[in-house]
Amino acid sequence: MALDLADYERKAREAIMAFWGNREKAKQKQIESGNVDQGERASVTAGKNMDGFIALIIDLVKTNGLTHADIHQQRAVLTLPGFFRPTKLWDLLVINEGRLIAAVELKSQIGPSFGNNFNNRTEEAIGTAHDLWTAYRENAFGKHPRPFVGWMMLVEDAPESRSPVRDTSAHFPVFPEFHGASYLKRYDLLCQKLVQEQLYTTASVIASPRTASATGEYAIMSEMTSLKTFITSLAGHIAAEAARA
Repeated sequence: MALDLADYERKAREAIMAFWGNREKAKQKQIESGNVDQGERASVTAGKNMDGFIALIIDLVKTNGLTHADIHQQRAVLTLPGFFRPTKLWDLLVINEGRLIAAVELKSQIGPSFGNNFNNRTEEAIGTAHDLWTAYRENAFGKHPRPFVGWMMLVEDAPESRSPVRDTSAHFPVFPEFHGASYLKRYDLLCQKLVQEQLYTTASVIASPRTASATGEYAIMSEMTSLKTFITSLAGHIAAEAARA
């Protein structure tokens, strides 16, 4: 049976429009209330910016056979046990008959502080995955097949995120693929390496300009880290779990 991709292209554009629209609404609300965060925090602290993608993932789960799975998206039920720490809060969990089917992280970054935020996101992504798989090895989730573990990053498509960046290393050379790589390219490399090292089932980076609030416009950086690869991988995993169940 063919996979059902849940009309993901249209829904992704709608999710992008909602992302930028919700950020602006949150910023305006804080301005009107007189309680304005500094810089871009005004549109970050309200949350809910990636809800359109959560809705898309839920549709994928349901249309590919796990219609009765428990899909958790409320903060109180989004924690999983860790190995190096007691628990970790995820953005979406899919559990079916007591088995962990999928755990997904959804992140975003807009300018201007791409440098510091990139390093923080990188360390967080690596640490989260290492913690989960070590806990899995120690049977924290029971003796079941490996779950789908996904990481998706939406980055503002702007001159600052596409411009070449220089790095220096005083004692040993930087890996050549990072030479002159923009922050968007670095996210692409990060996602590729996260998958190659089996830290995530699939990792995706999406680039979208602020003007996409009206169009839902977005771009991919490579086939390996594209939204389609993320969607098809998740749909395939869900269909396999449905067949197993």
